[in-house]
Amino acid sequence: MSQIKVRKLKHIPSEITVPGDKSISHRSVMFAGLCEGTTVIENFLPSEDCLCSLSAMQAMGAECEVLETDGRGKPVKLAVTGHGMKLKAPAAPIDCGNSGTTMRLMSGILAAQRFNTTMTGDESLSRRPMKRVADPLALMGAKVTGQGDKICAPITVHGGDLNAITYTLPMASAQVKSAVLLAGWNTQGKTSVVEPAVTRDHTERLLAHFGVKVVRDGNTVSIYGGQKPEAKDLYVPGDISSAAFWMVAAAATPGAQLILKDVGLNPTRTGILNVLVRMGAQISDNVNYAEGEPRGNVVIHGGELNATVIGGDEIPNVIDELPILAVAAALARGTTIIKDAKELRVKETDRISAVAQNLRLMGVPVQEFEDGMEITGGMELTGTTLTSYGDHRIAMAFAIAGLYAEGVTTIEDTECISTSYPGFERDLALFLNEPRFPDESTPVINRVPHEVGERLSSQDPS
Repeated sequence: MSQIKVRKLKHIPSEITVPGDKSISHRSVMFAGLCEGTTVIENFLPSEDCLCSLSAMQAMGAECEVLETDGRGKPVKLAVTGHGMKLKAPAAPIDCGNSGTTMRLMSGILAAQRFNTTMTGDESLSRRPMKRVADPLALMGAKVTGQGDKICAPITVHGGDLNAITYTLPMASAQVKSAVLLAGWNTQGKTSVVEPAVTRDHTERLLAHFGVKVVRDGNTVSIYGGQKPEAKDLYVPGDISSAAFWMVAAAATPGAQLILKDVGLNPTRTGILNVLVRMGAQISDNVNYAEGEPRGNVVIHGGELNATVIGGDEIPNVIDELPILAVAAALARGTTIIKDAKELRVKETDRISAVAQNLRLMGVPVQEFEDGMEITGGMELTGTTLTSYGDHRIAMAFAIAGLYAEGVTTIEDTECISTSYPGFERDLALFLNEPRFPDESTPVINRVPHEVGERLSSQDPS
């Protein structure tokens, strides 16, 4: 079992470039595989999760040529050649690993294919509910079967001809929205999804990039079936959810300045910046647009953080960043409240429980609620041994917490980090005084600063 050891040090790098966006990387290979022709994808995130999506499309007829690899031999630039919207049946069950995005989005794609497909996952994914996707797909005429009342993996999608529907999401979920839109894309008529709150819109932006029209009217997103995608090269910006770990470290360090290079600044993902500004960080960014996704450098100037309330409509915008924002709350003066975040209970682990348990072990007072928690910050953190619960975001969030703790903080079971941020430990090493670790599997770490630009301090935090 791998582990990371972290100490409180003083060295801060001037800039970091994080890997490509996970959500966009998933969708890029899926949608490119549905085009006729070749799409070159640059800055692809070669995480275990995204590679599951690539393998799934290859199993159904898409071809992939690796054009460039990272230092581990994983693809970061690739050419994906698809053969149209109609896929071929895979020869074996599709292994989605730990990736809920792969399983849920592929369910939408597979629902309109005229064959049955089984998808499996690891132990963690097999506990996650797929009923939220199965229900709307059933209304369209597909059948998704699985284990138990929550329809957990392994699941089987029984595809075929579908009917267009208007579906009101019972929860704000970009994955469920995407599954319904992708099923509707291969269905005659107009399929609409009504959201309780606006969720990340990478699916809509990437479909538009490939020439597929998606229409938004308020909280309703609609797609007309029968549109043929056009192969078109794209560049994946850096993942703001990965950058968030370094953002919090920088924001909590008085006098720090850190530049995060070429980060995705999609407005449905920048809630982390708004929350940190409310807490007292000074943030700026410069936004450029490419392939429909805004991106730019982010600069963070650190200082004393203050408590805030995180809840309501901003929760879908920060759902992946809540574990590291909970760490920011522990480092801030006052009591921070996180609410309306019951969705955290059904992520890779129960993230409300996992965050609360680990913060308490570090000496932070936490009151846990069904939909969030109350965190009293400003206490001296104590280094101790923590578990990741097999959840990549828990592992990375508490590596950052260890930068502010007295003594050594050990995070166990850190293999999971590779599902979203290969190279995390390498970037963590940039915060060390020493140029390299004696043992790279157990790094010892320091505090961070980042840079973002522009008008965030004046933005509505919702």
